[in-house]
Parts: sequence; structure tokens; C-alpha cells
Amino acid sequence: MSLTDTRVDVFIAETPATQQAAAVAVSSGAPVPTLARRIDVLRPGMQTTVQDWPGRIGYWHIGVPPSGPMDDLSFRLGNRVLGNPEGAAGLECTLGGPALRFSETTWVCVTGAVADVRVDGHPVEQWRTIEVPAGGVLDIGAIRGPGMRTYILVSGGIDVEQFLGSAATFTLGKFGGGTGAALRADESLTLGEPARRRAPAVPMADIPAFGHRWELAVTEGPHGAPEFFTRTDFDTILGTDYEVHFNSDRTGVRLIGPKPEWARTDGGEAGLHPSNIHDNAYSIGALDFTGDTPILLGPDGPSLGGFVCPVTVVAADRWKLGQLTPGDKVRFVPIRADHAAPAHELGAHRRASFGTVLSAGRDGDDGILRRTAVDDETGVTYRRQGDDGVLVEYGTLTLDLGLRARVHALHQHLIEAGPRGVVELTPGIRSLQIRVDPAVLPIDQLLDLLAEAEAQLPNSDQLVVPSRTVHLPLSWDDPSTREAITRYMHGVRADAPWCPWNIEFIRRMNGLASVEDVYRTVFDAEYLVLGLGDVYLGAPVATPTDPRHRLVTTKYNPARTWTPENAVGIGGAYLCIYGMEGPGGYQFVGRTTQVWNHRARPSGAAGPGVDRFATDAETPWLLRYFDRIRWHPVEAGELLDLRADFAAGKVDVTVEDGEFRLADYRRFLADNAPAIADFRAVQAEAFAAERQSWRTAGELAD
Repeated sequence: MSLTDTRVDVFIAETPATQQAAAVAVSSGAPVPTLARRIDVLRPGMQTTVQDWPGRIGYWHIGVPPSGPMDDLSFRLGNRVLGNPEGAAGLECTLGGPALRFSETTWVCVTGAVADVRVDGHPVEQWRTIEVPAGGVLDIGAIRGPGMRTYILVSGGIDVEQFLGSAATFTLGKFGGGTGAALRADESLTLGEPARRRAPAVPMADIPAFGHRWELAVTEGPHGAPEFFTRTDFDTILGTDYEVHFNSDRTGVRLIGPKPEWARTDGGEAGLHPSNIHDNAYSIGALDFTGDTPILLGPDGPSLGGFVCPVTVVAADRWKLGQLTPGDKVRFVPIRADHAAPAHELGAHRRASFGTVLSAGRDGDDGILRRTAVDDETGVTYRRQGDDGVLVEYGTLTLDLGLRARVHALHQHLIEAGPRGVVELTPGIRSLQIRVDPAVLPIDQLLDLLAEAEAQLPNSDQLVVPSRTVHLPLSWDDPSTREAITRYMHGVRADAPWCPWNIEFIRRMNGLASVEDVYRTVFDAEYLVLGLGDVYLGAPVATPTDPRHRLVTTKYNPARTWTPENAVGIGGAYLCIYGMEGPGGYQFVGRTTQVWNHRARPSGAAGPGVDRFATDAETPWLLRYFDRIRWHPVEAGELLDLRADFAAGKVDVTVEDGEFRLADYRRFLADNAPAIADFRAVQAEAFAAERQSWRTAGELAD
């Protein structure tokens, strides 16, 4: 028999070298090398992504969310029944699934929301292990509901390149999943070695129940009544059936519900609306009020922001966020934090009997776990963030770099101490978020550990930290920001006080004579970076070191649904560079170059709050805590050229080394106190006038 008479099924090899080896083997009569098990994508589905669990942990402090399956319960149950590790990479399908051809006989399990599932055209059951033959096609049709997402788990898992220690796809950040995007037709996915053991099906008792009315177990805090919300507000939040808005996704689930009365008239230096606070770290599952709009933050949500969150969904119930569908009803059920089911359990402890959330009452402490004093002038408040987090907050609701210094000292102390059970450390303006595994480090033990730490921290005046000056271009009033305002007016709100021109609104709020004064103030200022990840991917939240340069504004209400990548905005007294395209709420002043290098390809996991790559030339994020940003003007066309160069790897940023000394800074404030007071008086008068006009127009309660 001739070679041309011999039928050899050879699938596409992973590399040219492997292809060549296969060809040589066939021509010589030698055995054909074993090629990788794989899936070919015939139809990608509406939004199908590779995810693993728990996702990308250790980078919350620089604005990288964990991603991972939005419904981790369905995902992990499917992996477990196949004999995979619970976190093995699989596929998440939203609204409708893909058609996939398997190169070899493979066991799969399809879980999550009800969908039409077929193998070679024959219907098969979900929640069972199903054998797909070699060359067979698994087809996931439209999701019939209830529920929003279906999961495809495969024996051996999906083997793709990891980014920052995870295979999870973060489409907004353009990384993970091998391509940084949802599946596309004609691409292939490599599979890992198949598991040796499997079960026939997920036990009926463990399968979650889906519906169109959901009860979410929540804990109080971090921002409760009567500080931020009235008692009536809180009763309304816990006594209302909210409706899921159509504009919901993996970043957050928007809800439709009553407008709060609010316990405050405004947010002070944090912004005009009473929902505004000095930026702090969020928790996944937090009910975030962006203005009057409630949003449940998802696994692709922002790590840092300046809005209040009255309740937080406990870890064991966060899977439900992945199945909330537009039009569904949501009721928040308060439970005691110490009665929350363990999130790592998948059996009876996590069984989701729809319509019944076992409640052991509520904590009734307004989200405050403990209060104490650092010294005669500074207090510390420990706020609950779900059943797996604490927000340590220093001082009063003011912008004080001395408070940020205290946060830095605690942050560094905990990094060096490395207590077991700490998962993430994320600094804010006057706060430090500490996320833990409560099975390893219970919250009450964490509070005792923090009390011991306070006694060991140095005096804030001793703070001396590296502080580089980073020179960045700014396209003032850039056309892309004008487009974002236009989109907002057409699609969200046309009558907002900051429309049609954010810069004029900034001028008015600060009592400046002209928009040229806004321009000069921004370009004269030196912005000190106080946090990273304010709207993702190393995006800084910064404030001018000189209070006379601190332009105070409010944030959009409702927030924008679209913001161009690297837009520059001001909200409250803070400036932010948006790390990527997405939602947002700060008032635009322009646009700059990238602050995240997509060409950098570090791998591995970082410790909690540690800048693993901070001294590495390949770090993806450009800025560091306590850097100083100085702007220089460029034209819009010139900025586009600079952005193209950056994207091509030609990063040309001028950086000067230096240091920040808090004691020196406080002397500067004392020396310039009269001039600073004069500036603030004019600003306060304009701010009060704007607030009164909002009250007259019904924007604020009396």
C-alpha cells in the first residue's frame, strides 16, 4: 500500500516545529507524534469566555479584578463531578453558547442556567457527565432561563497561557483566556490531561435552584445609617424588591429601585452628591450607590472608587449575581456575618434553595465592627465589608495626607508581617481594605491583630517614601471626551448640570473667572498618586500637593456608561486617569497616554498588596503610590501618535527620582496657610451656590 493510500488523521499542531515533526514521521513510516487534545470553535456564542476560579488574586490594589466565573457555584460543581480541581479553566457562556468540535473523546459537564444542549444533534442533560466522541460537536443553544449564564467544564480543563497567575479572561482589560477576548469562530483551545475519576452527575441536593425572584444574603456595611443613609433608607433597602436593569454585565448588575433620602447634604471634598466619599476599595458583591443608582459590583468590577456601599452580599451568595437577568426581582436579606455559609463549601452548606435564605437576624451595628483612637486627634474605624473583609478607616471625612501616611504605614506593616489568611490589601485615600479567608483568619481575630499592629506603627511625621515625578502629555478637552459627553446626553441624561461641557462646570463650581483659569490650574498642579486602580489597570487617583490647585467637582449621577481609555477627569478633589474604556463618573478635562502596558507579559501570582513587578522593566502598570504627575499640553493629533507609539512598545515617559517627606509637606502648608485659606473661601462660596441651585432644581434634598 502506498503512502497516498494510507488515511492518517492529523490535527493542527501547536507549533511549526511540531508540524514539521509530524510530517517527517508520516513520510518515514514512523508513529505520528501525539498532538494536543483540543477543541475547535465552530460557533463562538454571544459572549463565551475562558474562566478559572478563584481567578486573578493578588492584584486588586492596582485595579486588576479577579474575573473568574460569575456563578462560581455552577462552575465548581461541574469541575468537581469531572474529577478536575474546582478551579480548572472552563467556559462561561452568556445568553447563548458555542458549538465546539472535540479532537478526541472527552467527558464534559454543562451546568448553570437552562439551555438547549446537544451532542451531534442529540439532546443531552445538564449537570451530568457526558461523553463527546472524537470529532463530535457539543452545541449549546440559547439560554431559556431562568438564569443568565451556562458553564462548560471539560475533563482536564482548558490549557491556556496564564497572565498574572490566572487563565481568567478579563475582556475589558484585554488579557486572559489566551487572547484577552471572548471566543471567536475558527480558533482552537488546548485541553489538559483528562482526569482519572469522575462521577455520573452532580447530586440533585447540590444543584442550585434558579428563578426570577432572588433573595441575596447581605451583611451591613461598610457605609450604613445614620452616617450616610437615613434609617428609613436602610429599611427601604432591606424591604424593597429591586428590579434588574438591562444595562448589566460582569462589571456590575444595575438595579431599579427607590431613590434614597440620604443622611447628608453632600460629600464635601469628595463631591457634591451625598453618595460621594473619599475613594476606598470596594468589595465584590457590594451594593454600590453611584449617585442614586444602585449597582451590585461583579467580578470584573472596579477595585477602587468614591461611592458609598450600604450592604455587601456574603461570599457564599455572590454566585447568584451571575444568574440575575434583566427584569428579575432582587430582595436583600440581612444575616449575621458569623452565620454566613462557608464560601469554600459546595454541598449542603452552599445549596441554593430558591426563595429561602436562612436568616439569623442582622448584626444591627450599622457596619461598624470597632472604633478606637490612634492618638488624641486621630481615630480609627473598622468597617465590615461582607463576611470576608474589613475596611480600616482613619480620621474624619477630610482630605489629609497625614491619614494616607498612616494607611501606608499599616499597609507596609502587614506586608512584612504576612499573617496567614490575608488575601488582598488595597489602600484608599484614608483607608485600607483587608480581605481574608475567614476559614483561616476569622474577622474577630483579624481585629485583634490590627489592634496589636497599631501599637507598632511609627509616627506619621516620620513618613519618607520614594516619590518619582512622572511627566505625561495631556490633550486638553480632547475630542474623545467630548464624544463621551454627547453619548451620555443622548443615552443617559441630557439635562445634567455638567452638560454639555464639563470644563465650564468645573469653572463654575470653583468660582474661577474663566475656563483658561481651569487650564492653568491643571497644568500648574503637581498631582500626588494616593491610590491605583481607580477604574482599573493601574489608573491613579491623585490630588494636587498644593491645596490651591485642588479643583473640587462632583461625579456624574447617574454615572456614564462609556468613557474613552485614558481619559483624565476630576471628581471631588481628585484626579483620575481611566485605565481602560468603560464606565465612569469624573468630570473630563482631557486625555493622556496609556498607564498600562499591554505588551508586558509577567506571569505568576503576587502576595497581597505587593508590587511584585514594581522594579521590573516589564511591569504592566506605569505608576506607583506617591508618584507625582506633571502635565504638559499636546494637541489631539499628537496624542494619537503618542498613543500609537506606546501601543507598539515605544514607551517614552520622562521620570525623575525623588522622595516625599510628610514633615516637609506640613511645613509647606503652614508657610502658605493664609493664601490657602483665601482660595478655599472663594471655592466654598461657589460650591455652596452650586449646591443651592441643585436643591432648587430638585437635584438634592433639603
